[in-house]
Amino acid sequence: MNAYDAILTRRSTRSYTDAPVDEEQLNRIIEAGRYAPSGGNSQTTHFFVITDQEVLKELAEDAQTAFAAMETEPGMYRSLVSSINRSKQGNYIFYHNAPVLIVLANQKDYGNNIADCACALENMMIAANEMNLGTCWINQLKWLNEDPVITAVFRRYGLEENERIYGALAVGHPATEDGMPERTPLPRRGNPVTRIG
Repeated sequence: MNAYDAILTRRSTRSYTDAPVDEEQLNRIIEAGRYAPSGGNSQTTHFFVITDQEVLKELAEDAQTAFAAMETEPGMYRSLVSSINRSKQGNYIFYHNAPVLIVLANQKDYGNNIADCACALENMMIAANEMNLGTCWINQLKWLNEDPVITAVFRRYGLEENERIYGALAVGHPATEDGMPERTPLPRRGNPVTRIG
């Protein structure tokens, strides 16, 4: 698969098997993220690669508690509304039970923090698609990046005082009939293009 095809056929996977991701593949995905562009070549994105199922369970429980304490508001981002409502119902696993969650943090006072993390996330999604692995961009921890309980979990593993979480990526083997990611491109409903000149 060439890079263009890997980009056009990348889709989000929200159902995974419990099979572990091969260590060599996982390392390649991480390196793809580490080689993403960054503002002024700052390279300040901090990658937390979580495969410990107990830590993932702890994060899921902490996130569910935090979201369940929130209320929805008119005009709120629909995925955040869904996280709040599903948490109130219980048994909400924000990372879709993927065997790997890669969490990206960056310096909170750095103007390119979200953009740098986004570039790394995209690189990793494309690399994983080329390896027949499924991924899903996870926003939930970004929405909770000031939550003291969530922050405390990451502080245990080296999150610096001046760092905040800006995105995450679920990675694993898709729970599909053939074990392959869904690759049928969705039609574009937006993203207009205006050519000048």
